[in-house]
Amino acid sequence: MPPFRLLAAFLGVLVVLLGGRPAAAHPHVMVETETQVVFENGRVTGLVHAWTFDEMYSTFATQGLDKDRDGTFSREELAELTQVNVEHLGQQKFFTVLRHERRFVSFGPVRDAWSEVVGGKLRLHFTVPVATPFAAESKPVTLQVYDPDYFVAFTPADGEPMRLVAAPQGCKLDFTPPKTGNAAVGSLSESFFQALNTNANFGQQFAATFTVTCP
Repeated sequence: MPPFRLLAAFLGVLVVLLGGRPAAAHPHVMVETETQVVFENGRVTGLVHAWTFDEMYSTFATQGLDKDRDGTFSREELAELTQVNVEHLGQQKFFTVLRHERRFVSFGPVRDAWSEVVGGKLRLHFTVPVATPFAAESKPVTLQVYDPDYFVAFTPADGEPMRLVAAPQGCKLDFTPPKTGNAAVGSLSESFFQALNTNANFGQQFAATFTVTCP
């Protein structure tokens, strides 16, 4: 059986490995996120994500997929893994929470999904269209990316983790760090995680918030 079917995508494999237990400790996969908020004619139409997985998961996910054994991974070799990952992402609503004036925004089917391996890390690219494009003027738009169960830890990538594409003049982008502060996940002790409220949304406590405001 091909490795990607054993993976059952990045969320499914975690459920298998953890025996379906709820997360009450450190996350098991780290993902760095880069996101573009795309505007067309003054309306928000979608999000373009680029997610980079940690080396351990990347090695596990791609084993056996270098079919021609040339030491690199083509888009074609990673295509089936991309498809499985995207299918599971859809089931989890892409771990993406987009709000317009506190109202949740729905998404359409994923487009333009593909994967690559850069520096030994798997990077997944995909576009999430907004089901109903909307004008953002005078009402804040907020975006968070997180796994509520905290199996997967999402953190904004260094540099420019979020950009506005074709936004109307005067739109601004603000960043709010997680409520837990800027401490690296790996530096936090097991007792820290165990002390969290068991009814809490673990992932959201570690989620950064991006806010777009347009005049």
